[in-house]
Amino acid sequence: MPLLKLGAGLTRVLLWLVLLAAMAWGAAALWIDGPPSRLLAGILAAAYVALSLALVIRIRVFRGGVLAALVPFAAVLAWWLSIPPSNQRDWLADVARPPHAEISGSRMTVHNIRNFAYRSSDTDFEEHWETRSYDLDRIVGVDLFLSFWGPTLIAHTIMSWEFADGAHLAVSIETRKENGEEYSAVLGFFRQFELYYVVADERDVVGVRTNHRGEHVFLYRLRMPAERARALLVHYMEEANRLSRQPAWYNALTHSCTTTIEQNVKAIGVNMAFDWRILANGRLDELLYERGAINNTLPLPDLRSRSDVTDKAKAAGANPDFSRLIRDGLPARPPR
Repeated sequence: MPLLKLGAGLTRVLLWLVLLAAMAWGAAALWIDGPPSRLLAGILAAAYVALSLALVIRIRVFRGGVLAALVPFAAVLAWWLSIPPSNQRDWLADVARPPHAEISGSRMTVHNIRNFAYRSSDTDFEEHWETRSYDLDRIVGVDLFLSFWGPTLIAHTIMSWEFADGAHLAVSIETRKENGEEYSAVLGFFRQFELYYVVADERDVVGVRTNHRGEHVFLYRLRMPAERARALLVHYMEEANRLSRQPAWYNALTHSCTTTIEQNVKAIGVNMAFDWRILANGRLDELLYERGAINNTLPLPDLRSRSDVTDKAKAAGANPDFSRLIRDGLPARPPR
């Protein structure tokens, strides 16, 4: 009997936790993604919480009350999922042009490659949007950048493809911000930012982080056969093409810089078992090291030390040979 009472008590606590989490998310969604009027958004959020609590309190059977209270949650969720993203906004200059690619056989031509020349800050630049062509048969590998701006458990991830002629093409999955907007970790969980693929020269997308944002950047060469690296790049460009026609929402949990990489990798048939370090991506190098996806012939602390390209990137600046200079002395790419 005591065990039954304990089990019932635990069930009640768990149901309350589920209900409170649902109410908190629903209220936040109404407040953040609801009407532009803060007063109206606040009234809706408060009414939603009050209705949910009233249903729990008024219905005598607790479980029935919880189920009833989840009905308004379902209504809020259905509304939230129906909010449409857009490609027609007053975008910041560095995300104003959606990249797109044309692929014919092994020839890939990419439009709107970002190659900005930054001056005093990451908002002081000369715009350069370029069109470049690549031979997909000449891909030799793909690399991963981890960029840290503060917390060590969270990083920004950038993929970069290397070609036999020394060219590199970087893709950074980011938020597409409007003029007057700034990224917020909290807002990133709601429908505030569209998803954007920054297809760029490494001097731009890496250099702006080391030289103007004060970020700490590491570069790891990945173990990936050339044919798989090619398939991944083609899929990336297909996704960029899709976003140029049909926008999608960024989400800090489901469609972030790293979870979207994971989805792209799985889309080409690579089994990538989930690990908590995919979310806490500041530890992603540790996960890749354990799985043999990066060079693991030397201790991880030594690999990290030698993979730190921050000072090299600062020294390279706007040098046209930026990509080669930051790779000088880098641990070798793991054998395939």
